[in-house]
Amino acid sequence: MLRGIDVSAYQSSSYSTDGLSFVFVKATEGRSYVNPKLAAQTKRARDAGLVVGFYHFLWPGNLTAQAEYFVGKAPDRAGDILAVDWETTGNGTHASNAEKDLFIRKVKDLRPNNRVILYANRNFWLNIDTTSYAGDALWIADYVSAGKPRIKAKWRFHQYTDDPLDKNVADFESKAALRRWAENA
Repeated sequence: MLRGIDVSAYQSSSYSTDGLSFVFVKATEGRSYVNPKLAAQTKRARDAGLVVGFYHFLWPGNLTAQAEYFVGKAPDRAGDILAVDWETTGNGTHASNAEKDLFIRKVKDLRPNNRVILYANRNFWLNIDTTSYAGDALWIADYVSAGKPRIKAKWRFHQYTDDPLDKNVADFESKAALRRWAENA
């Protein structure tokens, strides 16, 4: 299992990269928010030689516009991983299954040289999701032992805690294997 984290504007741009193989950086949300620390957090990860991913917090509605906004703001580099963060929004709503699936497909169309994955918590995966469509891989949040999420579906990334920050593991034998997977979209 490889170790990684995910960061957003809530975290420092000088986060520790010790022992990490990858990082996911929040890029955008909806059609108007861009992480003000996106460039600095990305530079930190690249300078440390980590595999880099970016995520978009999905809101219901205007899926094509959201996909275009995300790929317009997230750095455009083959081998980076792109993720959709599908969960409850600040106003208590969430994108539908069809919207989640459409967003993933649209991002894949717009960025064919990148892996596009789904981030969802265990409740969404088991109780909201009806299509099991996760693009190229599932990134599951379930706060249990690292690498042991309580689902039966195949997953590639597991967020196992958010204390004191979001920590993840990836089911790859090495950072080189993760990089090869990411580069072969």
